[in-house]
Amino acid sequence: MKNLRPLATTAAAATFTAVALNVVFTVAVSPAAHAQSGMDHSKMHGTKTAQTTAASEMTDGEVRKIDMESGKVTLKHADIKNLDMPAMTMVFVVKDKTMLDTLKAGDKVKFKAVNDAGKFTVTEIQSVR
Repeated sequence: MKNLRPLATTAAAATFTAVALNVVFTVAVSPAAHAQSGMDHSKMHGTKTAQTTAASEMTDGEVRKIDMESGKVTLKHADIKNLDMPAMTMVFVVKDKTMLDTLKAGDKVKFKAVNDAGKFTVTEIQSVR
């Protein structure tokens, strides 16, 4: 029976060692893995000033199509920084349909847009002449 005691101690020591190594490995590797995840965390903890500045920047665009009835405008636009969106052509809802009254296809514009519950919405737009 004396042989069972050292075996139990050895098994307990092996389990303890495995758990300790797992904890050390997790603590040591997690920050490195997190840092290499590719996610840009710089925007997540930005100051109020940085967020306000990004939201207040106007984006260059060109009007491609206007749908007065549904209050939508198709814009070919540059990168929209506050939405972290690359340049492309897409349809936006406008906050107020009267914003479209002075626009026509081909107009160069500067605009502000937000993501309003999943709808990309132009909140401000002005022709550049």
